[in-house]
Amino acid sequence: MRWTPKGRSADLEDRRGTRGGGAAKLGIGGVLILGLLSFIFKTDFFSLVGGDGSAPPGQESAPVPTSQEEENQIQFVSTVLDDSQQNWERIFAESGQPYRKAKLVLFTDAVRSGCGFAETAMGPFYCPADEKVYIDLGFYNELQERFGAPGDFAQAYVIAHEIGHHVQNLLGLDDQVRRAQGENPGQANELSVQMELQADCFAGIWAHSMDPNLRGADEPALEPGDADEALNAAAAVGDDRVQSQVGAEVNPETWTHGSAEMRAEWFNTGLQTGNVDNCNTFGSPRG
Repeated sequence: MRWTPKGRSADLEDRRGTRGGGAAKLGIGGVLILGLLSFIFKTDFFSLVGGDGSAPPGQESAPVPTSQEEENQIQFVSTVLDDSQQNWERIFAESGQPYRKAKLVLFTDAVRSGCGFAETAMGPFYCPADEKVYIDLGFYNELQERFGAPGDFAQAYVIAHEIGHHVQNLLGLDDQVRRAQGENPGQANELSVQMELQADCFAGIWAHSMDPNLRGADEPALEPGDADEALNAAAAVGDDRVQSQVGAEVNPETWTHGSAEMRAEWFNTGLQTGNVDNCNTFGSPRG
């Protein structure tokens, strides 16, 4: 992927110095209890002991020593974040709708979000409650070493997918799906899969916008092999691949993200068409 470093994004929050916010102050027992309550009641119980979801009172973020390699990665993340959101701003404007930017939070080990407490093991995620994407940069090592998905565009796909969830939130799809899941618990996993596949398709739409024929020389653009890196990343985190990797039985009824084939197919749909209308995973037999 061709890109030009332009510094850190104004929409990036570096919370790597908080080490999970109020987790250390609570102790492991308190963290587990509040984490369980947050999960069951879909409420951020950590906010009761620490403020607004960033650093609790008296425990502000400390500056984090950053190597040049890490800073380059942060600037890459910033570039993808800004470019993907600029593309969605354009798409929303064409349909006469305003686009509200998401924030991206960098953290280490654990973090408290508007959706509750989360650890690195959960992987990158989007929280609709605070409209923020959360990622531990260490996940990129796991993407390459555990999932076998190397390359800078594989990393870019991860961010574009989470911004896809933000787009779903702005369009009201997130609320619709959550209501439907509550009304039809038996369909909860299937609806989750459809949400994830649509976010993959939305990530593909951003990749489509990076066609070199549509870009200026100083803007990010696809290079040979980039699309394959993203397709490989989408497939690598398919539920069937993950279940096989951990030695579990491949069981489609338990899937929440979709198979490797489905994820790659929907990303490719967005990549080839660049059209939001073609990302209706809820009305497609492929979903």
